[in-house]
Amino acid sequence: MKLLVEPCKKDINYIDNVDGLILAINDYSVESICTFSIDEIIDIKKNSNCLIFVKINKNLFNEDIESIKDILVKLNENKIDGIFFYDLAILQLKNELNIDIDLIWNQTHMVNNYMTCDYYYSKGVKYALLSKEITLEEIKEIINKSKINCMVEVVSLPSVAYSKRKLVSNYFKDLNENSINNISVKEKITGDYYNVIEDSNGTSFFLNKIMNGTSIIKDLYNSKCNYIIFREYGILDFLDLVSDTNEYIENGCIDDTYVNKYKKLGDSTNFFFKKTIYKVK
Repeated sequence: MKLLVEPCKKDINYIDNVDGLILAINDYSVESICTFSIDEIIDIKKNSNCLIFVKINKNLFNEDIESIKDILVKLNENKIDGIFFYDLAILQLKNELNIDIDLIWNQTHMVNNYMTCDYYYSKGVKYALLSKEITLEEIKEIINKSKINCMVEVVSLPSVAYSKRKLVSNYFKDLNENSINNISVKEKITGDYYNVIEDSNGTSFFLNKIMNGTSIIKDLYNSKCNYIIFREYGILDFLDLVSDTNEYIENGCIDDTYVNKYKKLGDSTNFFFKKTIYKVK
């Protein structure tokens, strides 16, 4: 099992301590705090020994296609290790352009069963980033029953919603006030706070509570999960977390002191132990 990290700043001080990085590309990525130009991504690839995955996970429009073609060709020429994709145009263009880069199915809430994962695998998609809305048991079922290589987001401030609309600036415009691009809102029923961040591609919502999945890493390791993902945004002492996690994995995930130490990240385990149940009133 390997550790991938999505950084929240361009000064990546742990680049030699991770198996791979997930880099969001300028203009074509959503739900990311930090984005990189294609030249920056290529430079990081050339000057590091870790795997480099690129996020191209926004809905694409017709006018985006030619630029995306150029990006895919450049990434292919520089041997980028994988692309996280949302729009199916990426899969089609990979085949049309004969691009030799592995793809990661990254359609958020839809990556939730092994049969659909196998369908994408049959179409040439090597990896799937599993939904954050399914339980640990459901994750393990997909890992065990699907041919696809699974990735699981384990520690993060989880992204929970995205809109291509400029919700924050529209809100301030309606109030006749100067706009900012980052606000905190409180959800009335649960009392949970969300970070709402607007950029050129739209508006992203992040739960302002750390999803602490350190306690499930052992189960994922034993289930032969291929990759776990940490997202740096909102996590303090991140370098220590990365180093300790690497040591924990290298030693076979048998040291319970690791799990006890990182209880300090909080007790929110998102949906890992909680099923989503819909009731008709």
